[in-house]
Amino acid sequence: MPLSRIDPARYSLLLADKVESFCRVFAAAGVTVPAPQVFASQPLGYRLRAEFRLWHTGERLDYAMFDPADPRRAVPVDDFPPAVDLVRTLMPKLRARLQADETLRRRIFQVDFLTTLKGEALVGLIYHRRLDAEWEASAHTFATDLGVQVVGRSRGQKIVIGRDWLEEEIEVDGLRLRTRQVEGGFTQPNGEINRAMLGWARTQVAGRGGDLLELYCGNGNFTVALAPLFGKVLATELSKTSVAAARWGLEANGMENVALARMASNEISAALARERVFRRLHEQNIDLDTYRFSTLFVDPPRAGLDAPTLELARGFGHVSYISCNPVTLVENVGALQSTHRVVAAAVFDQFPYTGHLESGLLLERHGVRG
Repeated sequence: MPLSRIDPARYSLLLADKVESFCRVFAAAGVTVPAPQVFASQPLGYRLRAEFRLWHTGERLDYAMFDPADPRRAVPVDDFPPAVDLVRTLMPKLRARLQADETLRRRIFQVDFLTTLKGEALVGLIYHRRLDAEWEASAHTFATDLGVQVVGRSRGQKIVIGRDWLEEEIEVDGLRLRTRQVEGGFTQPNGEINRAMLGWARTQVAGRGGDLLELYCGNGNFTVALAPLFGKVLATELSKTSVAAARWGLEANGMENVALARMASNEISAALARERVFRRLHEQNIDLDTYRFSTLFVDPPRAGLDAPTLELARGFGHVSYISCNPVTLVENVGALQSTHRVVAAAVFDQFPYTGHLESGLLLERHGVRG
């Protein structure tokens, strides 16, 4: 995202263009979708994450970004208005500390900021050299002085000063939901839009009853929001790091109606179709015969749903689909038109001033009402 594109005066127009483009994608494919509910971002101060290269000019350090039109040209950055205030406050403090401490500065090439709505911060420092005890001592002092968690990385090496995760707490529909944000793992970058996504997802499935199957649950961001609305929940995720974070969230929120399985979407599809038996389900005392699924919730990667998962979806009365890629979303919804229709739509501007647009659809099986 070129900084020159960030103009709050033009934000509404840029968002309107993205929403129009979203609608055109479905119209061109002949897929009928209701007019989407639009959730706009704050024009500035919305990003909880930020990553910068560090540019060395003699003894001087500068944050730098690269112009997509000229990827080899580094553009110095003194401030980053899209970031939340905590990141913008830390940026000059960190730069001054690195500038003054040769141990921390030497051969550093990237800085990653991770923050939460709760107000915690983690700084990742990435190097082209082996980190030693002297670096660790300096990093400890730096972490204490700035009140942050620090993770140092170089090839094949990771040193954690404090924690390599943050705790997020977000209020949705009167619930205070806690999740763990792990350094290097996926987290929602726009905190307030994430809140809107959780609220919208809860509204779409409220009152459905029965049990929920959630695929691609990640760190449990949606799981903890949706679980109170169902009798039981079976959530699946493949990443070990995300599964561990999700388990922490379930315990932290006192949610005892959720079973979490480390499985890919095609594996749970095969298990539910009784095509394969998976020992890991038995080891976790997960009996698929005890579930009465009414709703499927999916938040897949950009590639969308694979064929086995689409076949699985055809059997659900309701499918709630969060997508980061309108192209694969419309392909998947087109494949489900013989069994389902879209009854609700929303778009969420996670990434202002870019072409990216998150979206949500609720699909209802033909013959199902309410």
